[in-house]
Amino acid sequence: MITAESYLPPEVATDPAPGWLSGERGEHVETPCRTRHNGRVSQEIHPSAVKVATFLAEAGHPHEVVMLPVTGRTAADAATALGVELGQIAKSIVFRRKDDDAAVLVVTSGDLRVDEKKVAALVGKLGRADADFVKAATGFSIGGVSPVAHTTPPVILIDRELFRYAEIWAAAGHPYAVFPLSPQELVELTGAPVAEVAAV
Repeated sequence: MITAESYLPPEVATDPAPGWLSGERGEHVETPCRTRHNGRVSQEIHPSAVKVATFLAEAGHPHEVVMLPVTGRTAADAATALGVELGQIAKSIVFRRKDDDAAVLVVTSGDLRVDEKKVAALVGKLGRADADFVKAATGFSIGGVSPVAHTTPPVILIDRELFRYAEIWAAAGHPYAVFPLSPQELVELTGAPVAEVAAV
């Protein structure tokens, strides 16, 4: 069992919390806020995660955002922190569609690779999405891209292989933030089609 606290979207307080270290290069990212729940400071949560938590609450999603005690920047990191199978991590892979520069978000199992040719056959020719493109298109940095609450709605495909599991975990806008859901709930929250996109 993990020791991370869970978070249900309260009002965001104004008192600042220490900066977060977000991962691979140890760079500082935006300062998170302290949040209030039932009138008290209950959890430090990054503003990007607040955005996701608010979306989930407004959608009536029954589960809370969880702040991990360690980074969930990679699927393996998140699976280890949560004590679940690697395949239960719903990782978000972003491509750049060549025809119109639209972001294409593929949500797949953490233990699988996306077959770019299969995705291109469904949505059109694809190009590489660098960190700046991902941030601008989704509102989230690589390592914390949520399947919901994007700056600009991307084209989304959901990998059929996620349905191997009753419960999966997706990023909630920051490398330390995740939330649980079922594959069917993922479909309902995103309105995205289910497709065979995993490499074999």
